[in-house]
Amino acid sequence: MLAAFSITPQELEALMLICFGLSWPISVWKTFRSKQVGGKSLRFMGMVLIGYFAGIAAKIVRASGINVDLEWVTILYVTNAAFVSVDIVLHCHYRWRADHGAAGT
Repeated sequence: MLAAFSITPQELEALMLICFGLSWPISVWKTFRSKQVGGKSLRFMGMVLIGYFAGIAAKIVRASGINVDLEWVTILYVTNAAFVSVDIVLHCHYRWRADHGAAGT
């Protein structure tokens, strides 16, 4: 039954990365607009970022091991890692501002 769909493993991986990755631009926008980081876990975001880096490394190692180009889904790992990185930077910035009396004093 699944063979009738003819979906490649890369397409399934891309679907997973797209579904999971849609939350990051929303999270970045919410942090940027509200300038609040309450309820966000820096540890969680760090672990997710490490996971994306591991995925990128796996794609690089695989491609170099069999001497082929990187798989196209690698761009999704890089995009998601970039959004998580921006969210971490915003988190640190707004946390620091909150801890040090933000209003430019």
